[in-house]
Amino acid sequence: MRIAFISASKIPSRTANSIQVMKVCNAFCALNHQVTLWVPGSNPGVKWDDLKSMYGTGYDFPIHWLRSPDIFRKYDFSLRAVFAARFWGADLLYVWPLQAAALASRLKLPTLLEAHDRPRGRLGPSLMRWYLTGAGAVRLLPITVALRQWLANFYRVELAEPFALVSPMGVDLKQYDNLPDPIEARRQLELPEGFTAGYTGHLYPGRGLELLYQVALRKPDIKFLWVGGEKSAVDLWRERVEKDGIRNLHIHGFVPNEELPLFQAACDVLMMPYESKVSVSSGADTAAFASPMKVFEYMAVGRLILSSDLPVLREVLNSTNSVILPMDQVEAWCNTLQEMMVDPARRKSLAEHARADVFQYSWIERAKRSIQDL
Repeated sequence: MRIAFISASKIPSRTANSIQVMKVCNAFCALNHQVTLWVPGSNPGVKWDDLKSMYGTGYDFPIHWLRSPDIFRKYDFSLRAVFAARFWGADLLYVWPLQAAALASRLKLPTLLEAHDRPRGRLGPSLMRWYLTGAGAVRLLPITVALRQWLANFYRVELAEPFALVSPMGVDLKQYDNLPDPIEARRQLELPEGFTAGYTGHLYPGRGLELLYQVALRKPDIKFLWVGGEKSAVDLWRERVEKDGIRNLHIHGFVPNEELPLFQAACDVLMMPYESKVSVSSGADTAAFASPMKVFEYMAVGRLILSSDLPVLREVLNSTNSVILPMDQVEAWCNTLQEMMVDPARRKSLAEHARADVFQYSWIERAKRSIQDL
């Protein structure tokens, strides 16, 4: 199938939505579909080897950059991308921007829309309605059950399968095959030896970093490793660590996606202390509907997961594959870390269940389901 992907994400960039777009395209390449991606901006002249390292992907596919001045808020980009996809002869348009979805659906072009949040902005709700009522709408992929239910209630429509398929984020399982145990991973990365609790991802507000910091202060016998974040945020946290004289917290900063699994493998425990409000790169709060890629990466690496009790995460996590904790109680996190540090059998059991559960969430399986019977 010839599939045209249209995304408003900046390529290349370190944002989660940019990584997800590239992972999705890569999965469809692996399934032998003909893939072309349209994104806004100017061609940065980046080499594919650099893109593969940054995004942890293995396939080359055409990417077309279309200039899009900010004043047009991506409407001009969506218009040009949809017509370019039609001219290319796409059998299916797989889109993220609502503007592109609404236009393509109204033009009766077979269109699949992936939805990550409620429609936003003055025209967002109308654009979603135009997509849903257009002749080209063939599938809707909300990333969580909570989001599908919200959309169904708001638009007073039945969003049932096979049209509306809940499609959580995914993971590239090949990246997580044959990883070393924590001791060997720490040796390879030249990290200090000792029981290590890790966090990987951006350092945006709402990620529970203050809680992690307070836990590190209270648990000097445990090593803490943070991996990820933009330079400005990393520098601020490093300054605070140095000022407070904390010796058991190492803030590594950003690493390319292809290197991330080894850092995660270096941890005995992986933590997700999300707060009640979770910011993303756009500044929007996605706490009610999020499906973080971090969840599936943590599951795939085969380590114990400690997660805050964010209701939407219970669509994937439960008491058999993780430990779910109050999102704002430092002592509860400290006590659980201490208990888990001396209970390797329970750590192993929970980690093995998580690893077994994650196979249904591979990018490949997600891609297969998303176009099944189209």
